[in-house]
Amino acid sequence: MQLQIEKLIYGGDGLARLPADEHGRGKAVFVPFVVPGEKVEATIVESRHGFTRATLDRVLTPSPERVEPGCSYFGHCGGCHYQHIDYTAQLRFKAEILRETLRRTAKLDLQQEIALHSAEPWAYRNRTRMHVWHEPQFALGYFRYGSHALLPVEKCPISSPLINRAIVAVWTLGREEVVPGSLHGLQFFANHDDSKLLLEAYVQPGSEASAVQPFAAALHRLLPPLAGVVVFPAPPTDDDSRQRAPLVSVRAEPSRSIGEGFLSYQVAGSEYRVSGGSFFQTNRYLIDKLVEIVISRHTGRAALDLYAGAGLFTQPLARNFDQVIAVEASLHSFADLRRNVPHNVQCIRTSTEKFLAERAAKLSPELVVLDPPRAGLGESATKALCRMSALRVTYVSCDPATLSRDLRLLLESGYRVEQAHLVDLFPQTYHMETVLHLAH
Repeated sequence: MQLQIEKLIYGGDGLARLPADEHGRGKAVFVPFVVPGEKVEATIVESRHGFTRATLDRVLTPSPERVEPGCSYFGHCGGCHYQHIDYTAQLRFKAEILRETLRRTAKLDLQQEIALHSAEPWAYRNRTRMHVWHEPQFALGYFRYGSHALLPVEKCPISSPLINRAIVAVWTLGREEVVPGSLHGLQFFANHDDSKLLLEAYVQPGSEASAVQPFAAALHRLLPPLAGVVVFPAPPTDDDSRQRAPLVSVRAEPSRSIGEGFLSYQVAGSEYRVSGGSFFQTNRYLIDKLVEIVISRHTGRAALDLYAGAGLFTQPLARNFDQVIAVEASLHSFADLRRNVPHNVQCIRTSTEKFLAERAAKLSPELVVLDPPRAGLGESATKALCRMSALRVTYVSCDPATLSRDLRLLLESGYRVEQAHLVDLFPQTYHMETVLHLAH
């Protein structure tokens, strides 16, 4: 059928509508790889009570903002969603999606402009996770769009040059049958200037880490910037987790390092130790800007950093505040956090939810910084945060839907949004990073 694309929605698809009937306006149709304003030909592939999904067959009236994708895998690979859209237009569409999500879920009609922050739209990723298959032959790649079938990938234009060199080297070793059969996933992590690489290798539980040693040695010969390989026994996942740190639970996952188990990463004049399994931001061009936006000019007596990770925000907070409490659940990130922060920081290893339930009523920080995973803070933790009555809250979010859900409770408790920033850490994809500065 022919459809008129009205707008983009969070998740990467375009929205069109079926013809209206006696029940009212037509059902929503979600179509990938389109641009608002386009007339397209599409085929319905799934129909549910509230919406319908379609595949794009042909663009009948192209948008002037449609461009040629920069990657030959685009449209087949599940990693990118917007390569067919001019990058300036990508930013505008993301801002519109953010504003509409805040209006619909948080009931917030932003009065101020959303400040947009962008950098290079290609070769920006310092961390890339890929799947490894061995049957029917070796393959390294991503899941195909809309499936859990592997798409073999030999280059990734949104990843850094060093990561792409590593991808080529792994393919070479795979074809030479040097990659062990127990290995099912790899995560490449490059430092600030793309001069050193740390590799996380995920093997089947029960596999010997020593089986990875010949592969690690061979890879180092092909790729001298390889600092080390950190081996984790972990079952294969059915979801595309390249945007997340792989091991962020409260429990301790064992690991073994072959060579160095960490990289030194410089951000805004500070140095951070980032070990295998630790969370760290992925856009090598915008991390400095993100820290600048989050910390802003806030100073005072006490600050609280929730979901502190390796201490990206904790370290600059410690320069601006007399005392800082940093809360982190992951064993790997927490070990780095303790090494990365000065003596005026108290590091607490627990979940943010548990910390707020137990300690919120006893604390009165002037600033709370929180950078949760996609699931957001959640209702109980948000209500506990509201009871703390901190003067200011800076919420860093990678999911506007969960941000809006949590924000509604914060607004109801008396907070107001002073500034809204969209930091485009993930060009060519629908993902976005939002920073909201809230005041009580």
